[in-house]
Amino acid sequence: MSSEHVLKDKVVLVVDDEPDILETVGEELDMCIVHKAGDYDTALQYLLSYTYDIVVLDIMGVNGFELLRNSVSRGFPTVMLTAHALSPDSLKKSIKLGAVSFLPKEKISELKIFLEDVVLGGARPVWAKLFDRLGSYFNKRFGPDWKEKDKFFKEFEEELKKANSEKKNG
Repeated sequence: MSSEHVLKDKVVLVVDDEPDILETVGEELDMCIVHKAGDYDTALQYLLSYTYDIVVLDIMGVNGFELLRNSVSRGFPTVMLTAHALSPDSLKKSIKLGAVSFLPKEKISELKIFLEDVVLGGARPVWAKLFDRLGSYFNKRFGPDWKEKDKFFKEFEEELKKANSEKKNG
C-alpha cells in the first residue's frame, strides 16, 4: 500500500525552528494537511486548538520535550525528528515521554515510510520497526554497544521482543 494512500488527508503538525526543515517536511508530506510551527508558543497554540493524526517535533530550539508532553496528553501520536539532539539520552527520554517514533533528520527523505508505520500501527508506538530499520544507523552513530550500556534499553528491547512474540502467537 502506498504511503500516499495511507497518509492522504491526514492532519499533521510539524514543529521545527529551521524553516528549511518545515519546507522539506511539507514537500515530503504533500498528500497530508500540514500545519507548520517554527517556535514553541505557536506549536502549543496549534496543539491546543486542533486535532492531529500525527505530530512531528524537533527537540532543540522549540522545547520539543515539553511539546511532546502536551501532544501525548492530548492523545496525538508524536514522532521526534532531530539532528542536534540525536543521542541515546534523547531517544530514551522520547520513549519515556510517550513518543511513538524517533527519526534522525538525516533520514528525513524516509519520513513518509515512518509515518506510514505509525498510521498502519494504529497510532501506537512503532519502536520495533524503527529499530529494525535504523538499528545499524544507531549503532554507527551511538557505538555498537550503546544498548548494552544502559539498562533501560536492554529491558526495553526485551519488552519489544516479548510483545512481538505475543503478537505472532496471539
